[in-house]
Amino acid sequence: MSPRPLVATDRAALMLQLVPYLLGKGEVSVAEAADEFDVTPDQMRSMVEKLTVIGLPGERGYWQMSNDLFDIDWDLLDQRDLIVITNTVGLERSPKLTAREAAALLAGLQLARTVPGFGDSALFAGLLAKLARGASGAPADVIVAPGPVSEVRDTVAEALQRQVAVSFTYKAPDAGPTTRTVDPVKVHIATGNWYLQGWCHMRQAMRTFHLDRVSELVLTDMPVTHGGEPVPAPFTPAEDDIVVRIRYAPSVAPLLGDYLGRADIVADGDLVVASLRLPDENALRRIAARRGGSVEILDPPAARQAAAAWAEAGLAQYR
Repeated sequence: MSPRPLVATDRAALMLQLVPYLLGKGEVSVAEAADEFDVTPDQMRSMVEKLTVIGLPGERGYWQMSNDLFDIDWDLLDQRDLIVITNTVGLERSPKLTAREAAALLAGLQLARTVPGFGDSALFAGLLAKLARGASGAPADVIVAPGPVSEVRDTVAEALQRQVAVSFTYKAPDAGPTTRTVDPVKVHIATGNWYLQGWCHMRQAMRTFHLDRVSELVLTDMPVTHGGEPVPAPFTPAEDDIVVRIRYAPSVAPLLGDYLGRADIVADGDLVVASLRLPDENALRRIAARRGGSVEILDPPAARQAAAAWAEAGLAQYR
């Protein structure tokens, strides 16, 4: 093999991989190791020799004792071209976690197990057992209480396993309930909330559904047909979203919260005009009605009408 130049980043990456590789092998020839790392035997020998000046720094930031450094069997290397690490600087020792640290990690793993499509892996059981053994004390008993969407997650998990669509009633904020049929693709958690991403047969596009707003979810016999569609970022505006323009006083901005997260905002005298993308005309009617004129919907006309009709219907209940 003709030697290839190794820049500093290449050498650092190779050295990070070399130690666990050699520990796993126990004994390996220079030629075999060079072939595995796609370097020349001379380059591999040079890296192995440099290991002997690497290790754990002492209390003052430099190496004080010989056992602080990696060491190799020099006779085997010089006489037989074999690499054997004789001092591992304690890398084979398992780190000890406090009982509280282990309990926190156990809680996170238990939560991860609830993610449909992932939690049925045997990987989690092994990790849980290792964490319990690696703690300095017995971890506190941790119970991750199931949320209100546990049954929904279980059904979605079954749908993902069987590769069939699900049907459910979805109630978005400030909109009437709709019946959706969805090819499930992914379930994830963000900001403490669970979401389902999948191909919505009604919208003919990928959509993200807040699982707390899903009810009457059932499995169908329809095979998934759009499971391979690209999944957008969870909160990316959809192509068929409408653009709504609102005008409000700057003091009202904190009350609009996440609505302004991706809005285009411009000044309009003492007021502010924001353009934002929303899934339907009804999305802002509650905000506009509750603010008593502090928030005005400018466009589209259907959104203005939806807010006015919603406020009128509320007023009629007091008559």
